[in-house]
Amino acid sequence: MNRREFIQYSSFTALAMGSSSLFAANTSLILPRDEARSLKLKNLHTGERINSTYWEHGEYLVDGLAEIYFLMRDHRANQVAAMDLTLLDELHRIQQTLETRQEIYLVSGYRSPQTNNQLRRNHEGVAKHSFHMQGRALDFRIPGISNRHLHKATLANADGGVGYYPNSGFIHLDTGRKRSWVR
Repeated sequence: MNRREFIQYSSFTALAMGSSSLFAANTSLILPRDEARSLKLKNLHTGERINSTYWEHGEYLVDGLAEIYFLMRDHRANQVAAMDLTLLDELHRIQQTLETRQEIYLVSGYRSPQTNNQLRRNHEGVAKHSFHMQGRALDFRIPGISNRHLHKATLANADGGVGYYPNSGFIHLDTGRKRSWVR
């Protein structure tokens, strides 16, 4: 399924069902209700880029979310999954805190269980029960911003896990319990 087909399918499904848990909001996240939330992303593995508004006028937007979900798909297995909305909101908050208009470079978003197992066999530090497999984690960096500074901003804006991987050049963000680490 290509991006256009996925967006059309997601839009149709959400309209047909009236609402969908695929796009369910975490109402406990406190963000101003009058601003639009957008993410400017580049998938480092596929080269795809989007600048997508996913929330506006107090509501999550199906088309914007579908674009983000597609970009954050498991590119190895070509599988798309819903990403945790709290995760997207935290990423948006980090972008706002840093006052950057730079693209956020996505290193890893959703991972299928098969991809996660393959990565575990070939790389150290890949969790057996990774939040990536639940759409609750992503790895990223922002060009022009040092990873040390990005790590501090992420710690200040995240309610879940934050990992700093200085040798690999990315920050991990997830919506699990509050914790941090450096590898």
